[in-house]
Amino acid sequence: MKQVRAKDLELQRDRGAPMLLREDRGQVAVLTLNRPETRNCLSEDMIAALSGAIAEIAGSDAVRAIVITGAGSAFSSGHDLKEMTAHRSDPDRGRAYFAKIMNACSQMMLAIVRSPKPVIAAVNGIATAAGCQLVASCDLAVASQDARFATPGVNIGLFCSTPMVALSRNVSRKAAMEMLLLGDMVEAAEAKELGLVNRVVEPDETVNAAVELGRKIAEKPKATLKIGKEAFYRQLEMPLDEAYAYASTVMVENMLHAEAEEGIGAFLEKRQPNWPR
Repeated sequence: MKQVRAKDLELQRDRGAPMLLREDRGQVAVLTLNRPETRNCLSEDMIAALSGAIAEIAGSDAVRAIVITGAGSAFSSGHDLKEMTAHRSDPDRGRAYFAKIMNACSQMMLAIVRSPKPVIAAVNGIATAAGCQLVASCDLAVASQDARFATPGVNIGLFCSTPMVALSRNVSRKAAMEMLLLGDMVEAAEAKELGLVNRVVEPDETVNAAVELGRKIAEKPKATLKIGKEAFYRQLEMPLDEAYAYASTVMVENMLHAEAEEGIGAFLEKRQPNWPR
C-alpha cells in the first residue's frame, strides 16, 4: 500500500476522507483505520465503521481473508478518551455512554473472532489499550520491526479490563499480568516471543506480508477454513474431555463434507484438488 505523507493526510481530512479505507487485493480485503491524526483511536464512529465492514465481508464470496492496518505512524491507540471524557457532564456522569462504547467495542472484537474469514492484523507503529486488544482479537498478526504494544490504562487510573480479555487468550498469564500491571511498552520482537504476533518484518513490508499470508489462506478450501476457525475458538472455552468430544464431532461432519472428500481423494490419487465452488 502506498505510503501517505502528513500533508496529504491533511488534505484528505479536509475533503472528508473515509474513516475506514478498503482495498481488495485479489481475495484479500485490506481495511485501513484512516484517522492518523488521532493515532487511529477507536472512536464511536470508527468502531461502527469497522464493525460494518467486518459484517459485510463475512457474507462475501469474493473475499477469503481480511487484513486490518492503520494509516500513518500508529496501528491504533485505543479508545477515544477525549470523546468519552466529554460525556462526564451527562446527568449520569457518562455511565450510559461508557457502557454503550464498551459494549460496541466488545461486539466488534467478537465479530472478528466469529467471522468466517481469517483476520490478520498488520501492525505499523503503536498498538495500545483497545488497539492492542484489536491485535489480540485477530487470528494472526504481522508486526513491523518498530511496532510496540501496551495495555497502559493502569498508568492513568483505568485498568485495561476489556483488552485483558483478548490479551489473556493470546499470551501466558504471567506475561499478560506484567503488561497489565506495569503498562510498559513491549517491542515487536518480544511480542513475537510472547505469542502476541506471529511474524516481525521490515516496516515497509508489514501490509504486504499480511496480505501474502491472506493469499495463502485464500488458496485453502473455504468451508474447511470456516469449520476450523469456529471449532478452534469454541474448544478453547471447554474442559479437555468436552473439547475432544466436540472436536471429534466436528471432524466427523468435516469428513462428510465435499471438500474433505475431494481433498483426501486428490491426496490418495497424487493430484491437485479441485475444490468445490
